Amino acid sequence: MPASTQETEFVAYVLELMHPLGPIRAKRMFGGHGVFLDDLMLALIVDGILYLKTDARTQSEFTARGLNAFSYIRRNREVRLSYHQAPEEALENAEDMRLWAGKARQASLRAASGRNGK
Repeated sequence: MPASTQETEFVAYVLELMHPLGPIRAKRMFGGHGVFLDDLMLALIVDGILYLKTDARTQSEFTARGLNAFSYIRRNREVRLSYHQAPEEALENAEDMRLWAGKARQASLRAASGRNGK
């Protein structure tokens, strides 16, 4: 199913906010979009919500603010991924996005190196 115009516009807006980080791109996946910087997936956009990559080092910053993890139901069980909803201020200006997306990038780098925030 093709993305709605509203969804496409939101993805473009997120990419514009993240552009200062480097070569950012989106790829359709999981019924939404994966957001990549170089070859690292640092965010997920599903149903108009931006989720940023988290790990053991950063997850508490998100949960302390009441930001939920991305989850879905599979075989009647909830599956949670290590992506948490982005704070509202990250969607309001590029400087806050740079800060929060930077945390997501570091979590992605740790996951790629096998350290997963430890």
